Amino acid sequence: MASLVYTHLLLQLVLLISLFHFNLAARSLADSAETQQPLLFQYHNGPLLTGKISINLIWYGKFKPSQRAIVSDFIASLSTSTPTKGQPSVATWWKTTDKYYQLSNSKKPSTLVFSMGTQIIDETYALGKSLSNQQIEELASKGAQANAINVVLTSDDVAVEGFCMSKCGTHGSANGASVEGKSYKFAYIWVGNSETQCPGQCAWPFHQPIYGPQSPPLVAPNNDVGLDGMVINLASLLAGTTTNPFGNGYFQGPKDAPLEAASACPGVYGKGAYPGYAGNLLVDPTTGASYNANGANGRKYLVPALFDPSTNTCSTLV
Repeated sequence: MASLVYTHLLLQLVLLISLFHFNLAARSLADSAETQQPLLFQYHNGPLLTGKISINLIWYGKFKPSQRAIVSDFIASLSTSTPTKGQPSVATWWKTTDKYYQLSNSKKPSTLVFSMGTQIIDETYALGKSLSNQQIEELASKGAQANAINVVLTSDDVAVEGFCMSKCGTHGSANGASVEGKSYKFAYIWVGNSETQCPGQCAWPFHQPIYGPQSPPLVAPNNDVGLDGMVINLASLLAGTTTNPFGNGYFQGPKDAPLEAASACPGVYGKGAYPGYAGNLLVDPTTGASYNANGANGRKYLVPALFDPSTNTCSTLV
């Protein structure tokens, strides 16, 4: 009995100390919130991607031809020269990135032009089904390295270091092959299909989130939760890659964990967005799918808000 009383008193003491520390931490947080200045995008004087850039796709694992078409049509949709039925369009969304070029030291408009490059398909899982970051870079190097972005896309049965724990995809740069004695860097992106691993984290709002408000999932515009989620993450990473390709372009916050053109506006897809709500989106009357951008070949996509450096706000299409 004495031990039970002692345990009860000990628990009360621990609870009291915990409440004291919680209140102290809350007060410190409130004080810092009042004094901390908001982070603003800064240009760190590094190069942005310019000129004619081909986007090469490296498909690792099993993907249906119809799934590959969803992504390749999205890449084609980025160009204003690609016919698109209806507005708003993916090309119009992409035009927001022009403002980063206009505000950079060059003061010149963007000369960036995307085109679809080569597609490499590996359905044999040559490096296995559990990949390290180093192996992602190795796969990325299989694409052309001059005037290109190499995009590695892994299927839903491939585990990647950090996938679903801290990231849905990433972008970076690596040293390419030496040309005439000079070594050049090339930019690359990796995005994983989260449908069977963490759709609530990497395919929201087409799947219920793993935390936060549990609003019903939206219908994916291409009827594929995994691939439509991949397009969202690819779109975000393309914006980050072009405006901060080598870690010294546009970003806010620390260099090792930067907020970039799209990642600075998480979870925002339309006006009125708030945590758990993607915003006021367009709805296809036939399929009931939610989208905010029209693309090539009659496609519809959901693309993330982009941070507008001229207004310091998140810009949406709808």
